[in-house]
Amino acid sequence: MLHLIQEGGFIMAPLLICSLLIWAVTLEKLWFLSKFDQRSSTLHAKAADLLKENKLHEARGLCRSYHPIVGAPYLALMEQSKAGVERRLEESRLGMRRFLWILGTIGSSAPFIGLFGTVVGIIKSFESIARTGKSGFAVVAAGLSEALIATAAGIIVAVIAVVLYNYFQTRLSTTLILFKNRVEDLKDQMNVGDKVEL
Repeated sequence: MLHLIQEGGFIMAPLLICSLLIWAVTLEKLWFLSKFDQRSSTLHAKAADLLKENKLHEARGLCRSYHPIVGAPYLALMEQSKAGVERRLEESRLGMRRFLWILGTIGSSAPFIGLFGTVVGIIKSFESIARTGKSGFAVVAAGLSEALIATAAGIIVAVIAVVLYNYFQTRLSTTLILFKNRVEDLKDQMNVGDKVEL
């Protein structure tokens, strides 16, 4: 693997950085989503129990103790602000999508980074022909090897980024729907107005 990276030329450096960013965002998103699901379900259960006992003040304090992405929509609900609930849900959606743009950007740009490496490798092949005055595979092999490795690396990085981006898009949409439904369920319990819309 190290040999291939070296053979791919300088263009492998930005592709390696892109690869590291992909896995950093992936780990962050997996950790965030697991914690979010756990915390939102726990908050919902505790808040529902407190409201059954008419302990609205304690329920508000409980919501304030959670991260705003989780607790803010519930807090707005308990303050009986329909517009506030909608805004807080939108803020939660934005918070959940944090860093996801990195995967989308890498997925769309990595093939072009690899293509740039392809062009550089071909240029080196022609420079070898011009320098030696000879043609043939032995003369152009190094440049073509660099071009092909850069192309393959760019495609691999892009495919991984796009697959993970689509996976997290789907999972975040599902998580947000479940979160919104929990808020709606608590709203029904409190008998507060019409349903909120996201």
